[in-house]
Amino acid sequence: MLRGSCRSPAVRGALRPGARRGRAVPPRGRALPGEEEVLDPGRAGGSAAGWPRGGECAGPDSEAAEWGGGRGVPKVLCQPGAGHGRVWPSGPVCRGDSAGTARLRRRDTAATSALLSPFPSLTPEEALSFPFSSRPVPSRSVLCRARVCALTRAGAGAMGSLFRSEEVCLAQLFLQSASAYSCISELGERGLLEFRDLNPKVSPFQRRFVGEVRRCEEMEKTFTFLQQELRAAGRVPGPCPESPRAPAAREALRVQEQSEQLAQELREVSRNRASLRGRLRDLRQYLHVLREGQRFTSLPAPLGSPPRPRALSEREPLLDPSLHRHLERKINFVAGVIHPWRVTAFERLLWRACRGYLVASFVEMPEPMEDLATGESITWVIFLISYWGEQIGQKIRKISDCFHCQVYTYPESEDSRTEAISRLHGQIQELSVTLEETEKYLAEVLDKVAQVLPTWRVQVQKMKAIYLVLNQCSFDVTKKCLIAEVWCPVRDLTQVQDALRQGSYQSGSSVECFVQRVPTSESPPTLIRTNKFTAGFQSIVDAYGVASYQEVNPAPYAIITFPFIFAIMFGDVGHGLLMFLFALWMVLYEDSPRLRQGTNEIWLTFFEGRYLILLMGAFSIYTGFIYNECFSKATAIFPSAWSVATMANHSSWSSAYLATHPSLTLDPNVTGVFRGPYPFGIDPIWSLATNHLNFLNSFKMKMSVVLGIVHMGFGVVLGVFNHVHFQQRHRLVLEFLPEMIFLLALFGYLVFLIFYKWIKFSAADSLVAPSILIHFIDMFLFTSNAENLPLYPGQVPVQMVLVVLALASVPVLLLGTPLYQWCRQRAPRTPLAPGEQEPLLEGQEAGNSVNATTADVESGGHSPDAKHLDFAEVFMHQAIHTIEYCLGCVSNTASYLRLWALSLAHAQLSEVLWTMVMRNGFVGLSYVGGVVLVPVFAAFAVLTVAILLVMEGLSAFLHALRLHWVEFQNKFYVGAGYKLCPFAFAPDTWE
Repeated sequence: MLRGSCRSPAVRGALRPGARRGRAVPPRGRALPGEEEVLDPGRAGGSAAGWPRGGECAGPDSEAAEWGGGRGVPKVLCQPGAGHGRVWPSGPVCRGDSAGTARLRRRDTAATSALLSPFPSLTPEEALSFPFSSRPVPSRSVLCRARVCALTRAGAGAMGSLFRSEEVCLAQLFLQSASAYSCISELGERGLLEFRDLNPKVSPFQRRFVGEVRRCEEMEKTFTFLQQELRAAGRVPGPCPESPRAPAAREALRVQEQSEQLAQELREVSRNRASLRGRLRDLRQYLHVLREGQRFTSLPAPLGSPPRPRALSEREPLLDPSLHRHLERKINFVAGVIHPWRVTAFERLLWRACRGYLVASFVEMPEPMEDLATGESITWVIFLISYWGEQIGQKIRKISDCFHCQVYTYPESEDSRTEAISRLHGQIQELSVTLEETEKYLAEVLDKVAQVLPTWRVQVQKMKAIYLVLNQCSFDVTKKCLIAEVWCPVRDLTQVQDALRQGSYQSGSSVECFVQRVPTSESPPTLIRTNKFTAGFQSIVDAYGVASYQEVNPAPYAIITFPFIFAIMFGDVGHGLLMFLFALWMVLYEDSPRLRQGTNEIWLTFFEGRYLILLMGAFSIYTGFIYNECFSKATAIFPSAWSVATMANHSSWSSAYLATHPSLTLDPNVTGVFRGPYPFGIDPIWSLATNHLNFLNSFKMKMSVVLGIVHMGFGVVLGVFNHVHFQQRHRLVLEFLPEMIFLLALFGYLVFLIFYKWIKFSAADSLVAPSILIHFIDMFLFTSNAENLPLYPGQVPVQMVLVVLALASVPVLLLGTPLYQWCRQRAPRTPLAPGEQEPLLEGQEAGNSVNATTADVESGGHSPDAKHLDFAEVFMHQAIHTIEYCLGCVSNTASYLRLWALSLAHAQLSEVLWTMVMRNGFVGLSYVGGVVLVPVFAAFAVLTVAILLVMEGLSAFLHALRLHWVEFQNKFYVGAGYKLCPFAFAPDTWE
């Protein structure tokens, strides 16, 4: 038996028989450091083909061989005393026996070395097929294929189904530090896993990747600034054309540098543009002030010219030219612009403060200009104030500053003002050219930002999400590997392994990451995959409560029952056709961005439920044909089964009789008057009868009771699948059987009486038919009514037996399950020996899901020392269930009568709307009648859509929703689960 220890970090071969002790034999063509010769495994009779990238270590019994320390190759702890040792990811260690074949034994401490192994391993079953003494070690590719095959076998039997949530397992991801980012990115693109936080007690600011998260947040702030600049320029950044992948570290640095450079350029260019615009605005305002002031203070006319009349105008010179020669004191001026809202207060304050020792003139600026503070276009007011004295000038300037006036220097001489005006024209022209060039450069920068910003934003969001997930992971004891716990659908384990392999390849790591399942006693999340058709029906069920893990899902049955129950209350061919066409339009144009990207919440609700509305409209057309109603009018698709002519021939209906009797009776007992039932639906002659309401009430009431009891019974039957799936077969006898006996013995018998009466009694003997309601009341009172004839012989004893069976099923339902669990708990059980258990993660307490004992695996995750059952709590729960079920059978049956009430209300509203609105349009057959018919039909159409389609449709929808939630789902549905929320970059991963 070979003994030795692997010491060199560069070893990537395997020990072969015949090598001297303490020496490791590398593959062909490679030698250990310091060795002069290369030992070839083929020289000793072994095969050189298929050597793995790893080492097969063997050491003395007293020490453990250790291999590691190389670049990118973490440590592998080899089992001491093993002749041919391999380390497996699931924990067992292959130990060679005397015959050279491998056998397995469990050891939890080997899990750490397994996850750090530089090569993937086989499953234990595949390991048994490799006797290492006679076969070469399988190559790396063989090992990889073996793991994929194992994962495929694990997920083959867990195919997703709409009838029950998929099998979800708790798994661990072992991520090498260098490739963890790439692996999480690949998993996010596929959206397969829900990560669990392994550091719940660690502050978000103390986690390992908090620096990277802050860097992403800083970039998001930069992106927000860039987006604000785009919007300020009137540009809306479009959506990202395609979903880019999360950037690598070098690419992320490039994005950060370029974004900061663009932001800095935008800040500088925007600052320069604002400065130029402000300067240009000041120059233009100054120019307008000089121009208007020139008109106020123009020089007097030369001597000998005719005197100019003084007009009362603000645009005339402020001082009379004839008075200039009399002025000995110097006149000073203050000129500027003020906001038009402040002119009145400004002028009043000047007059009061200066006591009239000034002359002020105000005039609006010829063109509006932008206010730099608000961005609004304002027509400013130019003011020119002349005064005498320095104190008055100081007061005027202080008041101008208080009113935020823009004061400009006003030259005293005419020549100075003319020179200033010409100088301003040149400066304005130069600034306009400079501002135009600045605007062009700013537009180029904004175009570049608009081009790259959507992609950068998506990339940084993905990068931030990846680092937030990495913060939920924990490091192993060697600080070289990240361990993550995830909820994963079993059928997707193969895809997860493929994603990890792809991520390791993209990162260039030589160590491949892998996934392995771990047992747990926690309830996994619920995953039900849907598509665009089933998503609406699943949303109805989830609004009541997310299904518990792997319990029966009511959604596939609601695809049929929900539209049908809605249609019973909304049965009308015309109304159903309008609803069907509206939903069909949404379905045909469902890919239109205009329909998908609406902002109206009500419209989005309709659009998401388009397939539900489509089926509701189709079923309403079907029930409308059964009711024979189209906008409240009957249609004669088939000839009527009633013959008025035959009745007239067999009766003495004279002209005088017809004149005095507006209503005529058709007797079905007369031969030929009634020729059998109508082929489909209600006979159209009932729409002309005066007693059609009594006929329809009886029909719809009995139909509602029959459908309600069938619906509730179907819900009870669905509970059988839950009992069988969860291995609770005692509930079949102790719960399902008493529930069915109670329901069928009472209300199933009521359905039997309805059908029996329909079959036994015809139109000829309908007058002597007994009342079912009286028989049902007498059944509970254990009596009989002589005036109400029995339906069949021996009816009273049969009804007594049924009531006794129903009452006897109540104590069985109440006490059966608690007593069974109590007896099972008191039964002696053989305790299982606890296995060896060591924590794998730092700070991980024993008993958590990271490590599991042998007893956990054998018992399906439940430890033998589970919490004792509280009999009082179980009995109380069962008592509440029994009371709710027994009373609910009575109240729920009565609740289904809403089908009758809503159907009757819809039919009557349709008839009233036709009678009071549409029939008034048929006043005549002339051209005037045609003109009147147009507004009448418009009013009829608006009222039909508003009242009968929207209001009545919403009412029928809510009642159908209540019947499914309360009357149907509470018979079998718990709804105490929680959804699987996968880590995914793309929205709606499962839909």
